[in-house]
Amino acid sequence: MNALIEQFLDYLALERGLSPHTGAAYAADLAALQRYLGRKRISSLNAVRRKEIVDFLTAEKERGLSVNSLSRRLVAIRMFFRYLQQESLLDQNVAEIMDSPRTWRALPGFLSVKEVDRLLGAPEESTRLGLRDRALLELMYATGLRVSEISMLTLDDVHFDAGYLRCMGKGSKVRVVPFNESARERLQTYLDQARPTLQKDPAERHMFLTRRGGAFSRKGIWKMIKQHALRARISQSVSPHTLRHSFASHMLANGAPLRVIQEMLGHADIATTQIYTHVDQGRLRAVHAEFHPRA
Repeated sequence: MNALIEQFLDYLALERGLSPHTGAAYAADLAALQRYLGRKRISSLNAVRRKEIVDFLTAEKERGLSVNSLSRRLVAIRMFFRYLQQESLLDQNVAEIMDSPRTWRALPGFLSVKEVDRLLGAPEESTRLGLRDRALLELMYATGLRVSEISMLTLDDVHFDAGYLRCMGKGSKVRVVPFNESARERLQTYLDQARPTLQKDPAERHMFLTRRGGAFSRKGIWKMIKQHALRARISQSVSPHTLRHSFASHMLANGAPLRVIQEMLGHADIATTQIYTHVDQGRLRAVHAEFHPRA
């Protein structure tokens, strides 16, 4: 790889007229990638997948690199891989369609298990709306559904005996997600005691209804969660996506495989799911301490 990097830098200087300063910066970027791949025992650039580049940039971010530096690293990698492909030295340019780190979104905060317990316990279950809200919150935390998915959920989508539901995700893709016994019990209570009093139209099939009998909208769910978060005295800002993020973070922390979490969240690319691994350092240290022969 050293020779290929030198060849690429010569090309930039001699044929593209790149300044020595920029060339030195790109050299440092590619050297950092080379060291990372070496630690991963990847010796051939044709063996590099998009995942390795995402992991590299994520590791650099955790090391403290700024967004500007991360973006320049990706530019250098893109130009390097494009050059190698043009020279027939690379089978596929996996870096070509990657998003710039400048567009990476900051994740919303996730709740601790105790905070989730307080949030789920906030609705007043002596009322029909309280029963609805408790069931909805339980189901969101149990499944990691997006707010759009929970608002569109129908009676036909939930299979109580089998313990799973079907939902329509992004790109009109249907996926199956299991839910736990606690969510099942709260949902059944809502269906038995509260939903019949909310339903005005016998043909209405949406699972969660407003006091007027219509489908509970995304905005309505967002406002409801905000209200119960205040009642639960949770200091951070809480949104529907906070529950989704908490679901994924807690699943990962308790040992769920990343691929399983990816499937339940409905992510097309596992690189999207990998953003949740930043909260799992404690479990990784524990696993290392338990299984490494010299730990």
